[in-house]
Amino acid sequence: MSVSDTLTPPEALTVRAFRSLDELRELSTTWDELLAEYPLATTFSSSAWLSSWWQSFGKGRQLLVLAGFDSDSRLIGLAPLSISRERYGGFPGLRVLRLMGDGSGDSDNLDLPARPRFEAGFAQAVLWYLVQQKRDWDICQLNSMPVRSPMANALVDLLKPSWLMFEHSERCSSIPLPETWEGYLQLLSSEDRKNLDRYTRRVQKRYSTRVYRCTRESELPVCLDALFRLHQLRWQKAGQPGSFGSVERCEFYQRLSRTLLDRGQLEMWVLELDGVIAATQFAFRFGDRVFQLQEGYDPERSSDRVGFILRGAVIKQLILEKARSYDFLGGVDPYKAAWGAQPGKYRNLHFARPFSLGGIVLRAVHHGSEGKQWLRDNLPGSVWNLLHKINVGLRPGHEQQKPAGGLPRSPRSQS
Repeated sequence: MSVSDTLTPPEALTVRAFRSLDELRELSTTWDELLAEYPLATTFSSSAWLSSWWQSFGKGRQLLVLAGFDSDSRLIGLAPLSISRERYGGFPGLRVLRLMGDGSGDSDNLDLPARPRFEAGFAQAVLWYLVQQKRDWDICQLNSMPVRSPMANALVDLLKPSWLMFEHSERCSSIPLPETWEGYLQLLSSEDRKNLDRYTRRVQKRYSTRVYRCTRESELPVCLDALFRLHQLRWQKAGQPGSFGSVERCEFYQRLSRTLLDRGQLEMWVLELDGVIAATQFAFRFGDRVFQLQEGYDPERSSDRVGFILRGAVIKQLILEKARSYDFLGGVDPYKAAWGAQPGKYRNLHFARPFSLGGIVLRAVHHGSEGKQWLRDNLPGSVWNLLHKINVGLRPGHEQQKPAGGLPRSPRSQS
């Protein structure tokens, strides 16, 4: 049975492809309305995040955002995708279809938002479109989706009968915030409760201290410069390159910060000691959830535990403002658990047409380390030589060499 045999054209549902940011701008209002009705919506699925990301990291990629409309021309679902030539599991030159936002190590919780009760129909419409455009892509990898994503469930149901599909998970963690600060303190060890109070009082005695949230655009340059500088200092001292040696990433944060600030969603916090920024946190809010993305602190102030103090002050204020989740995003590091974080998972779904080049590579990759040799032994020489020629064109100096499953997350400071 071919993949086409398991799909039929969607009824009473129209799919339109958007291939540039200029085209996407006409969806900005209806995009926000769609997210307002999607229970799992986060900043990572917003036009603010994805458009800012694309302007910084879209070079060498082809935009393909599929929008579903019902019979009343109402937007009922979005599949923000992109296509790029890259490595997949060590195999060169594949045309990989990704979620828009994936591939730079900056985005978590990516998704395909759809209005309730339209998930199955929209998933069918997306796959139908991809089958018709099968010459444009080899492998689709949808990474870091919420584990309860309705669209992921709908896609899996449609893919199982005849597509080649593999699924795995990534770990993440977040703190479910109680209603009171006193209730939150019970999540911490007795030692951390004492230390939070002790270190806070100690720096207040030693320095003139100030903790504040960036609320004006005029404050952004100073706050972002401190974030970039302190983050780099911390990681370079640990022998790591850090995240903000990348010009593209710095531009992304600058652009994104202005957009989130305008929307009232930026949660960028600063701790000053004697008028000098000693620690920063870069986060953002969506509804009652706050997502903590990056941070930096002065390694020369490590004995003052400035990052530790700032996080405690931020969490305390967020609880007062009725936030119900402080999300650490990817990873389940011990320091996150010490703050009361609970482990969770993201969902990665990779699929291809079974008898296509992408399907052959996908099967080889998921059959272990002998996959590349298996391909060499079983592919026609002309096909292998074509892959080799593409590989030569993607050697160092070309940006699209990426492993299966996306890039590692950019390093995030611990405090």
